[in-house]
Amino acid sequence: MKPGHLACAAAAAVAFVSFPLAAFAENDSSWMVRARVIGVLPSEDADIVPIGGDTDIDDAFVPELDFTYFFAKHWAAELILATAPHEVSHTPTGLDLGEVWLLPPTLLLQYHFQPDHQTFRPYLGVGVNYTLFYGVDDPAPLNVEYDNSVGFALQAGVDFPIGGGWAINADVKKIFINTDVTIAPLGVSADVDINPWVVGVGLGYRY
Repeated sequence: MKPGHLACAAAAAVAFVSFPLAAFAENDSSWMVRARVIGVLPSEDADIVPIGGDTDIDDAFVPELDFTYFFAKHWAAELILATAPHEVSHTPTGLDLGEVWLLPPTLLLQYHFQPDHQTFRPYLGVGVNYTLFYGVDDPAPLNVEYDNSVGFALQAGVDFPIGGGWAINADVKKIFINTDVTIAPLGVSADVDINPWVVGVGLGYRY
């Protein structure tokens, strides 16, 4: 990962956290934890040299866990944790490029529009993600390598309170992920935008 990208990610993360801390330090705070089942739906696009074409990255359905800290009545910071495997191939040749796991921890600053509403509590979020690529299972004799990625994330969701601090949650995120890929011994390199939609439903508990 390039040092400049790491510095930008660190600065952005500090900004997202320090803003609500500075603005709302005098307010009471509370925690919320959510567990979701999510669909990770890539919107891939690739620039592949020298062979051209594109990549096909399959969808994945996995669990997700997140922790939310309310700095004020309407403002919160959320850390989202999930990991997903994806099968990758080249189009139009159909060349199998194996499987890779993505781990994109994402930090979001949220605004909750109606945090006290009895039945409907929508929110929006914006933040950053740092995506790690690991567990590469590439078919012999290929050696596929992925660079880690820093990008932005957008979020929209809603909690439906059901009593006792519990809520049903529906959530959608757009996570911007870009990676440089090299494929040996073919001498192929690719600039790949993955940019998945992440759609989930689950339960939340606020305490």
